Amino acid sequence: MEFGVFHEFPSLVGRPDSEAFEEAFDVVDGAERWGLDVMWLAELHFDPPRSVLSSPMCIAAAIAARTKRMKIGVAVQVLPLGNPLRIAEEAATVDHISRGRLIFGAGRSGVAKTYEAYNVPYSESKERFNETLDIVRRAWTETNFSHRGKYFQFEDVTVTPRPFQSPMPPIRVAATSPDTFISTGELGMPIFLAVRHEDARHFIPHIEIFRKAWRDAGHAGEGPVYLRAPGFVASTAAKAKEHYEASLEHYFRAQGRLLADSARRLGLDPANPRFATSEGLMTMTYDRAREGSTLMGTPDEVTRKIEALRDDMGLSGVLVELNCGGKVEHAHEMEALRLLCEEVQPRFH
Repeated sequence: MEFGVFHEFPSLVGRPDSEAFEEAFDVVDGAERWGLDVMWLAELHFDPPRSVLSSPMCIAAAIAARTKRMKIGVAVQVLPLGNPLRIAEEAATVDHISRGRLIFGAGRSGVAKTYEAYNVPYSESKERFNETLDIVRRAWTETNFSHRGKYFQFEDVTVTPRPFQSPMPPIRVAATSPDTFISTGELGMPIFLAVRHEDARHFIPHIEIFRKAWRDAGHAGEGPVYLRAPGFVASTAAKAKEHYEASLEHYFRAQGRLLADSARRLGLDPANPRFATSEGLMTMTYDRAREGSTLMGTPDEVTRKIEALRDDMGLSGVLVELNCGGKVEHAHEMEALRLLCEEVQPRFH
């Protein structure tokens, strides 16, 4: 299995952004030193209390320059917010700087206020995503190609540089809706799944649909699935709770408010399930979250939980959110990272 850490480069309240970057890169350096497989980067905009990571390709290039071994992933590049040719150029450049260590994760995001700030209607996000992804793939493999789509038009373009990896970096897609599972399987691309606190096994019917579409399209093997989930490793279960509880519950509250805000901006009916999910997040606790697919505890406890999820869902890897909520003390986050790398990851390699 592949082991990754999902990193938001969290803001440090009351401290300058420069210190946020310093601590975040310390996590990157520790991951490289202790043998983590992949460092995964978020893309977050216009949320100063949460994160300074608005430019994942910039950060990916910096990580590529300061590491030699670890892969670098974006989870995810929000395709509807950018120009596909520019995205293709920047990602190919990072692939060269890293000597072929880039994993290109793509998605839409559900944060409506970000779309409003970029003057992109959220109602267009699905079509824009599909068109942009198609252009990026063509830009990495075709010479002097043209495109006449709904949102983008251009003639005789050749993107340079071409990616270091041939024919292109591996692409993974964040899947939430049933049609995305089908279309991604047909394209032969692995998928990301994400949980906040719930049991990830509720995705199993969707995974089966994804893998059927994968097989029916003639792709070899079984479609890989990767799970992103909150997690924290400590020497005792009590220490895991002590060091992670406040940050995780802060995350639940923030996500609940964000989900409700997006639902209101999209004009959804109050009966829409997003509102009920938001209300549930506002009261979710650390102890109740442990009943789902979160990955908190000792190395043995976290190992057993990942083994069970792997066996039940056919997972190819995990992306652990060690600082979910962005409030974990830096020293505790570093120790959790070390334990994940040195005492959990080796049991799956």
